[in-house]
Amino acid sequence: MSPINISIISPEAGTGRNVVAYGVAQALAASKKVALLRPIACRKERLTETLLKACGSEASRGLSVATCPGKARTDREQARADAVAAYSALTAKEQPEAVLIVGSDKTPVADPTRMVLDADIAADLRSPVFLAVCTIERTPEQVFQSVATCRGIVEGAGSRLAGVFVTGCEQDDKPGLQERFAGYDQPCWLVDRMEFDPAPEATESHEQALKAFQSCAPADQIVKAAEGPSVQVTTPIAFQNDLLERAKAGQKTIVLPEGGEDRILKAADYLLERGIVKLIIVGEQAAILKRAGELGLEHLGQASFQSMDDEAVLTPMISKLCALRAKKGMTEEQARQQLKDPSYFGTMLVVQGLADGLVSGSVNSTANTVRPALQVIKTKPGASLVSGAFLMCFKDHVAVFADCAINLNPTAEQLADIAIQSAQTARAFGIEPRVGMLSYSTLGSGKGPDVDLVEEATRLAKEKAPDLPIVGSIQFDAAWSPTVAAAKAKGNEVAGHVNVFVFPSLAAGNIGYKAVQRSSGALAIGPVLQGLNRPVNDLSRGALVQDIINTVALTAVEAQDE
Repeated sequence: MSPINISIISPEAGTGRNVVAYGVAQALAASKKVALLRPIACRKERLTETLLKACGSEASRGLSVATCPGKARTDREQARADAVAAYSALTAKEQPEAVLIVGSDKTPVADPTRMVLDADIAADLRSPVFLAVCTIERTPEQVFQSVATCRGIVEGAGSRLAGVFVTGCEQDDKPGLQERFAGYDQPCWLVDRMEFDPAPEATESHEQALKAFQSCAPADQIVKAAEGPSVQVTTPIAFQNDLLERAKAGQKTIVLPEGGEDRILKAADYLLERGIVKLIIVGEQAAILKRAGELGLEHLGQASFQSMDDEAVLTPMISKLCALRAKKGMTEEQARQQLKDPSYFGTMLVVQGLADGLVSGSVNSTANTVRPALQVIKTKPGASLVSGAFLMCFKDHVAVFADCAINLNPTAEQLADIAIQSAQTARAFGIEPRVGMLSYSTLGSGKGPDVDLVEEATRLAKEKAPDLPIVGSIQFDAAWSPTVAAAKAKGNEVAGHVNVFVFPSLAAGNIGYKAVQRSSGALAIGPVLQGLNRPVNDLSRGALVQDIINTVALTAVEAQDE
C-alpha cells in the first residue's frame, strides 16, 4: 500500500505555518506511522528536528531534507527532482503509513515563485495540500481571496486542496471569518494567534501551542481530511523518477556503443552513481577513463568496458553473425568488417546475451542504430514491423505518440499494428491505453483516400484487439479535448480522452511530436523502438544528457518484460 501524502504550504511561511505543521504532525502520529519530508530546508533551521520528534520518526535529517533554498532558487527543476528522489528513498527505508510534506520556510531572500514551487512539488508527489493562510492585517474577504488565489496555484500545478488553516486569529476575527467561509467545499480551521519557538528544546512552547491548536483543529478532522482522495496526476518529474526507480529495481545491463561521446559518459556516470543499471561501454577502458577524469566524472569505473579488438569476444561474435546472416552469404571476413561498426558490435553483445538492451544514436543516425537490430535481433513473433513511439510527458499526464521515427507511409495493416504496439508500450509504462487514429477527419466528417486509409486501419485494429478502446478516424483536437469531442464526436467514450495518438505518416508524426514538444514544453522521451525481439532504442543526435539517462532507463524497464 502506498502511504497517505499530505503537504502543508503557505504563501507566508512564518505566520502560523509552523504551528500548523506541528499540530498536523501530532494529529497524524497519534494513529499512524508518519515520515517527514522537507523538500526545501536551510541547514541552519531547527523546525525539521522538532517535526521529526512530533512525527515520532527516527529518520535522520539527511534522509528527510531534499535540498536547500539557495539551490532551489538556482534550479527549480532539479529541486523538484531532488524532492521526488528524496521521497522515494525516505518511503523505501521508513515504510510509513503517512508522509507529512512541509513546504518552504520564510527566508531573507525574496522569492515570489516559492509557493509555486511548493505546489509543483506537491503535484510531483501526488500529494493533496493543506493551505496555511494568515489573517493578520487582513479582512475576512481578503483572507478568502488569498485562499482562492493560493488554491488556484495548487490546482494549476495538478494537485488538490484538502483543507485550509487560517492562522493568526484573534477572537474578534472569528465571527467574520466563520461567516465568509460558511459552506466552503473544504474543511476550514481557524487557528488562534500564538507564539511558537521551532527549536527542539523549546518543549514548553510546543506544548502550549499544541494545546491551543488542538482546541481549534481536532485531530480526527485533520486525519479525515488527509485521508481524502489521492491526487491522480503524473508530472514529468514524477514519471522520470518512476522510470529510474523501476529500472533500478530490475538491474538490467545496457550496452552503450558510443563510448567516445561526452554526453554518453556524463549520463553513464549519473546512472552508475545511483545504481540504476549495469552498463557495458564499448571502447578502450584507459581512454574512456582518462576522458572521464578530464570531465570530472567519478563513477565510470563501475562500468564494464568492451574493446572491439578483444578476440575472446570477437571470434564467437563473428561465428554468430555469420550464422544469423547465412542466407545473405556473409563470410567471416565480411562479418569481421561489419563488426568494426560500434552499433553492430553493441547489437551483437545483446544477441549473445551479454547485455539486455542497447542505446545508441547520439552520434549515429537512426538508420545506423535500427539496421543492425533489424538484421540480427529481428522482430518479435507476430510483429509485422518496427515502429517508433515517444512518451510525451505533459504537465499532469503522459501520452504516447507514434509512429514518429521509422515508417514513412504505413499501409492500413501497418497502421493497425502500430496502434496495437503503441498500446502495449503504454501499458508497459503504467498508462491504460485509449487509442486515437489521427486524420484530418473525425468519424466521417471528411472524405478522401487518406481518410479511407485511417478508417480501414481502425477497423483492422479493432478486429485484432477487440478489447482495446480505440477511435478513428479522428482529428487531434477531438482526440485531445473533451470539449471539442462533445461537438465533433458526441457520444464516443474514447474521443476527448485519447492518450495513445497514432499518426497516419512519419511526416505527420515527426512534425507533430516536435511541434507539441517545443510549443507546450512537454518532455519527449524516446523514441521507443517497438516490435523488436530485444530492446534497442535510438537517441536524437541533439539529445541532452537527461534525454540519454531517460532512454537508458526506459530500455532497462523494457528489458524486464523480455
